[in-house]
Amino acid sequence: MILNVIVTEWVILVLITMRVIAAMVVAPPYNSNTIPPTARFFIALIIAYLTYFSIDKSTINIQISIGFIFFVGIKEIITGLIIGFFMNFVFYGISYAGMLIGFDMGLTMANVFNPALEIENNVIGSLLLYLSLLIFIIINGHHYVIEAVVYSFKVIPIGKYPVNEWLYNYIIKQSGMIFVIAVKIAAPIIVSFFLVNVAEGIMARVVPQMQVFFVTQPLRTMLGFLILVSIIPIYTYVIKNLLRHTETSLLELINQMIR
Repeated sequence: MILNVIVTEWVILVLITMRVIAAMVVAPPYNSNTIPPTARFFIALIIAYLTYFSIDKSTINIQISIGFIFFVGIKEIITGLIIGFFMNFVFYGISYAGMLIGFDMGLTMANVFNPALEIENNVIGSLLLYLSLLIFIIINGHHYVIEAVVYSFKVIPIGKYPVNEWLYNYIIKQSGMIFVIAVKIAAPIIVSFFLVNVAEGIMARVVPQMQVFFVTQPLRTMLGFLILVSIIPIYTYVIKNLLRHTETSLLELINQMIR
């Protein structure tokens, strides 16, 4: 009898750990390769251990079998991946906005490897991404990710399959916001360089002998940096609001996953 109780409690702890680790693997800022995998594993293990003592385990129906642990473990991993990955949408949008800005500034070839997203991006995209991660940490977003994972155990019981039609539609809707966020953030510089392109076209028609696009390329880069520096405070405010809205959307996602 005592052995069955011990095994049941151990299985519950393992299933909790699966959901927490899955969320921590893909959730920012814990998904960054700058954090050693061992450190991420122990952070997830500590969170799972504390979560084990904070949830009501009396309503959890556990069967001691390999098949049960396997299938329920898959469900827990899916739940954790959905919760953790959802927070990445806003960062993808911000990174894509930086790519659009860098393209207009003529920095398309100035690519650097981004360890946070494991992709190559231009320097402006990496700059905006690191700015957004810094703001995310300042507003305690890394704490909110942990709170969201712990809260999910109160809303989504262990063994509950969370994928439904509403979830499909909601994730598709939020993923589509990546392009909306990118265009909104890049809009001031895109509009500015549209006017610059118009001016270059006029100069090319007026003075055909001058290589306008070759001559104005350094000016485009300098103008881009000047505009970027001048609107960084606005970007900070906008990114902070986007991150707070994403936190609210994550809470809505968790509450609706049991429909």
